[in-house]
Amino acid sequence: MMAGSEASGSTVLLRRDGGEQRSAPRPQAPPPPPDVERKKTRYEVIIIGAGPAGYTAGIYCSRARHDTLLLSGPLPGGQLVNTTEVENYPGFKAGVMGPDLMADMREQAKAMGTTMLDEEAIDVDFRREPLKVLTSGEEYEADAVIICTGASPRKLGLDGERDLAGRGVSYCATCDGPFFRDKEIVVVGGGDSAMEEATFLTKFSPKVHVVHRREELRASRIMQERAMANPRIAMHLSCQVADIRGEGSVSEVVVRNSRTGRDETIRAAGVFVAIGHDPNTSLFAGQVETDGDGYVVVRNGTETSARGVFAAGDVHDRRYRQAITAGGYGCMAALDVNRYLDERSEAAGGENGQPASAGAQEGGGAGTAAAAGA
Repeated sequence: MMAGSEASGSTVLLRRDGGEQRSAPRPQAPPPPPDVERKKTRYEVIIIGAGPAGYTAGIYCSRARHDTLLLSGPLPGGQLVNTTEVENYPGFKAGVMGPDLMADMREQAKAMGTTMLDEEAIDVDFRREPLKVLTSGEEYEADAVIICTGASPRKLGLDGERDLAGRGVSYCATCDGPFFRDKEIVVVGGGDSAMEEATFLTKFSPKVHVVHRREELRASRIMQERAMANPRIAMHLSCQVADIRGEGSVSEVVVRNSRTGRDETIRAAGVFVAIGHDPNTSLFAGQVETDGDGYVVVRNGTETSARGVFAAGDVHDRRYRQAITAGGYGCMAALDVNRYLDERSEAAGGENGQPASAGAQEGGGAGTAAAAGA
């Protein structure tokens, strides 16, 4: 007959005569090495995406004393890391290189306390609390999530487009137009955005060639009339760009007429591709409401249809698509998150009969907004 002693961890044998005989103590599992710690997976706020919107949201959330994780993905920095000189971001008299601007934003967010992980979110669950974000190696949980995954410009798919990106090939006339002063330019596209960009570029270029694959433009009539009435704009309809050439930068664009099959070479220093953008929202299908083009629908500032989930930047902004507006939306989303967490904490305190946590009180509401804007 055998009995166990939990206190001693040894085995006690009971002899038939009633006496006890103790055996050797049970082996105990060795404690884990002191330098091995369990990976942290629970945060107050998770930010998905690391462009101007994501980094700005990280700065504001961390400054409000919220425990914040930013999942930057494998290529941190968004579209600006593929941009050379940025002249229209405030604070840089002589402009700034896009990758340098993103690196500085990243370091500022880290200095404020944002945890940075270059991991890519591959799945989410926003249907219940806590909110979950899954990467290839871990599942993270949060009280609030900010979606900052941006949008990607549609590409022509040409080798020259890829090789000369940022060296004459651009997807933003407002950003890069001034670099092509007194040089001929090609704009690819036939919608309102293409007409708007072509008209804008005539401020700098003596000749803007609009290349559209169809016989008729898709732009609204007012935009068509405005572009066609501009003497600096030349229309190339039923045409498509067959090649983009240059040594180090764009110097020639080959345009092929689909009716005749003939090629025309245009001496141009820049190519602006304006055939649309695709928001990076496939990850959130069925989790948050999107419009017909896939952009996240926001209400009351930056709130999405999912409780505790917010969106900032080009992932919902189809109109402006600028670094400065993306940063502004990142600020707005962080302030909305701060308000949401404060209200959530106050509600939990009321239900439990306990006040909200000191950290939540210090990081809350108008007081934090005022401090963050100081």
